Amino acid sequence: MKKILLLASLIFVTTSSFIVSNAIQEETILQKVANANGFQNWKNVEEIKFTFNVDRDTTHFERDWTWNPKTNDITATSAEGTISYNWADMDSVAYKTNGGFINDKFWLLAPYQLVWDADNVTHSHVIEDVAPMSKKAMQKLTIVYGNEGGYTPGDAYDFYFGDDLIIQEWVFRKSNQAEPSMITSFEDYKMLNGLNIATMHKMAEGSFKLYFTNLEVK
Repeated sequence: MKKILLLASLIFVTTSSFIVSNAIQEETILQKVANANGFQNWKNVEEIKFTFNVDRDTTHFERDWTWNPKTNDITATSAEGTISYNWADMDSVAYKTNGGFINDKFWLLAPYQLVWDADNVTHSHVIEDVAPMSKKAMQKLTIVYGNEGGYTPGDAYDFYFGDDLIIQEWVFRKSNQAEPSMITSFEDYKMLNGLNIATMHKMAEGSFKLYFTNLEVK
């Protein structure tokens, strides 16, 4: 009888450990959205190149980036010239340039930032809300950055997506204010070496367009 009870106890302990282990490994909504957009393939990326473009009314702005994420070597090319630097060793010029890279990379890889920045954000998830541009019912994920560190501390973003977890719209709220600072779409997704990237972002009124060209993923 004692042997039977001991065996039952061992089965209970083993099963309980398995349940706890699975609970620990369960994906968060941040990871789910990132992985739905190909984040699991990021580990294979050796180099990514892109041109960041903004059309506002009749004006056009662009700058080119080359980034090796494994070494964090970055090259920036714009109308002001070309600069190369590494995140491990930035002078004041590189730091200023890097502010532009952080912005442009965030637009390009927003779903992945959910994982990269997980330790510096709080988040909330609503199963059904109304997307601000399309007025469609979608899921809403809100992230708010901490007040310390980074180039824009305290900012908030609302991501809107369907059951496929592919972002369709977002709202940027500077310093976590209630009113939107910017609302744009996520459009023209392209699959590049397993990365699902939105290459076009538009405002509803049509006077603003932010998009990516010359995209290469190696």
